[in-house]
Amino acid sequence: MNWEFWTGTVVFMTTYILIATEKVHKVICALGGAAVMFIFVLHKEHTDAALTGAAAEYAKLDVWARNVNFDVIFTLCGMMILVNILSTTGLFQYVAIKCAKLAKGSPIKMMILLSLATAFMSAFLDNVTTILLVAPVTLLVCAELGVSAIPFLIAETMSSNIGGTATLIGDPPNLIIGSFAKLDFMAFLINLAPFIVVLMALYMVCLWLYYRKKLYVTIEKRARIMELDERAAITDRRRMFRGLSVMLLTIIGFLSHSFTGLEPGVVAMTGAAAALALCKVDVEKALEKVEWITLFFFIGLFVVVAGARDCGLIAVIGDGLKVLNNVHPLLTILIVMWVCGTAAAVTNNVSFTAAVVSIIGLFMQNSPVFSGSKTLCDLMWWALALSVCLGGNGSLVGAAANLVAAGLAEKAGCKLSFKDFLRYGIPVTAGSMICASIYISIRYFVQI
Repeated sequence: MNWEFWTGTVVFMTTYILIATEKVHKVICALGGAAVMFIFVLHKEHTDAALTGAAAEYAKLDVWARNVNFDVIFTLCGMMILVNILSTTGLFQYVAIKCAKLAKGSPIKMMILLSLATAFMSAFLDNVTTILLVAPVTLLVCAELGVSAIPFLIAETMSSNIGGTATLIGDPPNLIIGSFAKLDFMAFLINLAPFIVVLMALYMVCLWLYYRKKLYVTIEKRARIMELDERAAITDRRRMFRGLSVMLLTIIGFLSHSFTGLEPGVVAMTGAAAALALCKVDVEKALEKVEWITLFFFIGLFVVVAGARDCGLIAVIGDGLKVLNNVHPLLTILIVMWVCGTAAAVTNNVSFTAAVVSIIGLFMQNSPVFSGSKTLCDLMWWALALSVCLGGNGSLVGAAANLVAAGLAEKAGCKLSFKDFLRYGIPVTAGSMICASIYISIRYFVQI
């Protein structure tokens, strides 16, 4: 534990504390922490003479290329471009208005349909983008009905976090886990999507039971919703069909990873390039709408975590987990799952996942039980994915989608406070984690 260890530890802890408390903008925290890590920890040249071949070439890369997971960055960027192109066609507004009309203006039915639509879209887009697309229409519809939009926004936000858990690209923590553990789109779809479908069904039942007698509007106000024309929301049908075709081919590209060997970043950026070419959009405007704040936050975060790894902090924490070596493997997985779920809710599931994957990976590598069992290792990764994604519903700062929803509500004159979100988030998260624990336990006894 030399001065580099303590410097890296202080920078790592300070960066995460500042991100969690939101006293400083998260991008400033991440990039500032990355800069300090570069100067004091990651500045050393990799000139090990023993390295040969690909390892030697990798060592020659600049410090950014060595320490940033650009597969995650390019996957996010490509999907953002695709979604931004589709958003210009009015497709998502069409879906939201259609859901409201299918519910015939009934608030509880509308809440359930919008939540289901949000969960489905979040699985194939990402939860932040989905909320950005659905929330404005929800605010409009709620204003027409004369009901508070807060319950609807909270239900949609939580649905987006649940639905995003189902696939590799649905929630950023899954991208980080998938990239680190070499788990592809199909693996997430097979192992998590069926459970998420069941969990969403249970959540819809809970929404119905809780809100069915609390939400009421007059027949006159319901009639206003039925007068809305969803077809008018579509502004460019040709671009919409072309964009949907590219999106479908991109998803097929993700699913075919085991055959093609193409990484998600390659597939996503190919889809983005095809959409830009075929949909004939203004390229500059399309790129302006990319969430660069999110991408640079990830870039800085990856470097901060790399610094914690190089200074030895990750190894020290991993060694601390050795106390679990004598614990039953299922109990170990469940302990890790609940600790990570709680931590993700208290901090932020993206930043927490970026740090914890290395720790858990090192623990399993050194564990006499997990190191010899791919089944147990995979089960740990699925448990982690469930815990950090579902844990994001625990508080307003737990997931980026939560903060986006709160920001949109505030702009519309609706206050979504930390306390209000917590009142709904804790029961939903606790119930989701219990269901996830049962699912993981059943899989353990079936597979082992």
